Amino acid sequence: MKHELLLLHNKEKMENSNSYEYSRKVMKDVSLKELRDRLAEFARVRGWDQYHSPRNLLLALVGEVGELSEIFQWKGEVERGLPNWTSDDKEHLEEELSDVLLYLVQLADVCGLDLGLFQPCVTVGFFVEQVVLFIGCVS
Repeated sequence: MKHELLLLHNKEKMENSNSYEYSRKVMKDVSLKELRDRLAEFARVRGWDQYHSPRNLLLALVGEVGELSEIFQWKGEVERGLPNWTSDDKEHLEEELSDVLLYLVQLADVCGLDLGLFQPCVTVGFFVEQVVLFIGCVS
């Protein structure tokens, strides 16, 4: 889905500007609840709800994590802040991280979970484990 949710959602706002920086400013400081609501509306308007089962979203999330992993695959150890990366490399990383976040938020939503209510000690790994267990119970 290549960050299409984020970019298409703002397409109308960006019609007069092709600036990547503008897109980043538009979506800055969005709460998890607002992001969840925007994603749900985005899918509803396009009739995608029928495809957004927990299983399908989890598989899409795993695919996006794979794409994220590919970015680091041959780079060896990477320094904090990515000082040796080009702006294009950083933008690509940002896009893939966004894809992972979008699918994670959607997955939590269709599972009836509110990521904003989780305690900070609960990790994403724990969340994915719980979703996998949930999917196993309902399939």
